[in-house]
Amino acid sequence: MASFWVALSQQVRFLGWVYTAAWSLSFYPQAITNYRRRSVTGVSIDFLLINPFGFLCYFLSNTILYASPVVRKQYQQRHDGHLPQVQPNDVAFAAHAFLLSTLTLLQTLIYKVRRSSPPTLFTPRRSNLPVQRDSSQRPSLYNLLFLSLAVSTIFAGAVLAGTSSHTIAWLDLVIFLSWLKLYISFAKYVPQVVLNYRRKSTEGWSIENIILDLTGGTLSLAQLVLDAWIDADWRAITGNPGKLGLSLLSLSFDLVFVAQHFVLYRDARSRLLKGGANSSDQEQARGALAEGERAPLLRGPREDEA
Repeated sequence: MASFWVALSQQVRFLGWVYTAAWSLSFYPQAITNYRRRSVTGVSIDFLLINPFGFLCYFLSNTILYASPVVRKQYQQRHDGHLPQVQPNDVAFAAHAFLLSTLTLLQTLIYKVRRSSPPTLFTPRRSNLPVQRDSSQRPSLYNLLFLSLAVSTIFAGAVLAGTSSHTIAWLDLVIFLSWLKLYISFAKYVPQVVLNYRRKSTEGWSIENIILDLTGGTLSLAQLVLDAWIDADWRAITGNPGKLGLSLLSLSFDLVFVAQHFVLYRDARSRLLKGGANSSDQEQARGALAEGERAPLLRGPREDEA
């Protein structure tokens, strides 16, 4: 019987690294799509703005739960001696996610202006074509205020936890970071759903990202449940609200995005190419389809764009 639990534990560790790979790979299609289109139109700026901060919170909470003796002892005291179910792959994923989401945010600065028509084979790179601001690249005041308030609260919490009076425990601050990540995940997905709805299109929003995210969310949830089973501690599932909530939120919104892409707005591509949309959408559709979706995923820039 002991060999069964050892084998199961090894399989769960492998499962964890598979979810880490799937979730990590999910960040690349959108970044590559933005690079090939030289635009972030079609992606909510609120999504891009708060995503890095959310994954920073997730990285900090996972790292502290995994590596801090003080926090792990506080967790044991509250969970009948059980340790938090945080694995090395959880920390690795969070670190990678923070770096890639930051890179994607930087793309909004690189591609903050776009040409009035997409470049072609006969368009010099440094042509005098007029440019216009992408009006969709304006973060909401609400999210800017939220980020300011969140950073201030984290700083205040760290000060209170670090004082000799220990007004709050470090574990409480870590749990707050986890819940903060969950709120940010919810807040970043909603604007993208609304943007797709208003445009009646998912052009510019990488569906490969969603498929990989859906896979990662499923496997992450499976690892958490199996770890709790092996440790005979079902409270561990809710004891890691960041991992549990992130998996459930990802699964829920990914299903919405899949429905938007494959069911609700599946005819948007042909409508845009036939001229059934405004000039801005026509521009983005032609640029995305001709330069992006018809090419291999890892294709480099064309010679005229080099």
